[in-house]
Amino acid sequence: MKILIAISLSILHCSVFAQKNLTFEEYNPKSTLVVPGNPVTRAKFPFIDIHSHQFQMATQNLSGLIVDMDKMNMGIMINLSGGSGERIKGAIKNVKDHYPNRFGVFANVSFDGVGRDGWGEAAAKQLEEDVKNGAVGLKIYKSLGLRNKDTDGKRLAIDDPRLAPVWEKCGELGIPVLIHAADPKPFWDPMDSDNERWLELKTRPGRKRSGTDPAPWQQIIDEQHNMFRNHPNTTFINAHFGWYANDLSRLGKLIDEIPNMYVELAAIIAELGRQPRFAHDFFVKYQDKILFGKDSWKPEEFPTYFRVLESDDEYFPYHKKYHAFWPMYGLDLPDEVLKKVYYKNALKIVPGLDKSLFPD
Repeated sequence: MKILIAISLSILHCSVFAQKNLTFEEYNPKSTLVVPGNPVTRAKFPFIDIHSHQFQMATQNLSGLIVDMDKMNMGIMINLSGGSGERIKGAIKNVKDHYPNRFGVFANVSFDGVGRDGWGEAAAKQLEEDVKNGAVGLKIYKSLGLRNKDTDGKRLAIDDPRLAPVWEKCGELGIPVLIHAADPKPFWDPMDSDNERWLELKTRPGRKRSGTDPAPWQQIIDEQHNMFRNHPNTTFINAHFGWYANDLSRLGKLIDEIPNMYVELAAIIAELGRQPRFAHDFFVKYQDKILFGKDSWKPEEFPTYFRVLESDDEYFPYHKKYHAFWPMYGLDLPDEVLKKVYYKNALKIVPGLDKSLFPD
């Protein structure tokens, strides 16, 4: 009996000790704050998700997507992972055969072979064929600027003039280019106690880069803006607020300087939700330049976006601690601003979308 009691006390002691020595990764307290507020599980207006990825759209059963889309009031999903050639033809055929007005598909370009004679013209010709087959835009992955190399093995800069035929062709065809350049700047910064993304880098170490891997963060971002400026007749959608959601003043200056640049808010709602008044004013001022996007297809995460954009709720949780260990606040955007962010701006710049799905 004494032995059992001793073992029990030892287990209790170990448990208490462990609780007193929680790591930062484990510490995730539930707030005791009681304030008015309610989750928003369905968007106030039908919306277009300009940033989604459905890699198997050519063969997948789309009915399940439609069920989830209808629950949250998503009018149109834009699949940025359409590919090119036969792959995108298959994706568009599947859409047209089943739900022709609920999806848009963006093409992708392969940067293999940049440096060979005629690469730009051939890439532009393939893109034109993809658009004839139903593509409504072009998506550029972050591999451009980070991993893509030319035939000499050198890093392809985003503003490399050899890529110009592709951007010019998009302007000629009247389709937008949605581009993801680099990643959050803290990935390039020292991983120390001052780094806000420390937890993300600790739990996902593959995201950490040196200050020059493969180039300084600012250099990659500047290359992107140079490319926008060099092709004023092409519409560009800067994914993830161009990684300036934590510096809206700087982003506003860029929007003022680059009239053919739009931004979309995929994966940066946590930045907006911690600066509700400043972000509210930013959205009002630049309401004609902002599009709704989510990125990863996880229906359970959309309500955080709706609640931040639509409500005036205070201090509610974000859905990924490693992205944001701070609470969210609602921006309480006016209806007209919400309509532009949710669907009007996308309808303005993406051709061929069904406008009858939206109120006005």
